[in-house]
Amino acid sequence: MEKTLLIILAIFLIITCIIAGQLINKKNEEQDLKIYNQNFEKYLNKEIQGTDLASLINEAVNENEKNNVQKTKNGSYIDNGENSIKIDINMITIKDTFEMEAFHSSKIQEFVKNFNTVKFKCTDILYHSNGKVAKLIFEELP
Repeated sequence: MEKTLLIILAIFLIITCIIAGQLINKKNEEQDLKIYNQNFEKYLNKEIQGTDLASLINEAVNENEKNNVQKTKNGSYIDNGENSIKIDINMITIKDTFEMEAFHSSKIQEFVKNFNTVKFKCTDILYHSNGKVAKLIFEELP
């Protein structure tokens, strides 16, 4: 009788530990997601200068490289539905929308040279189905 009771208690303890571990893991994942998103969400409806936007583009490219996000043959990152991040920039002076890749690499210095003091505003943020930021949309301000 005592053996059976000890076995039942041991099984109950093991199940409790497994459930507690999963709950802690889930809470940590949610906290990591919140921190990751806040890093980009802080720009929503905020005005920033071109130099700050250039830094943000570099940060997004670094995230994509860290996550091994695939590129098209023209160098644009492919939305993988999980952890890719893109930035679109609506330019009023040029009257066109550009993906961040158009300004990355050697062209980022040219972007900073031409738009360093120009103001931009993040007008929208799109998310992947897992809740991670997928795209930021910036507009050049007049």
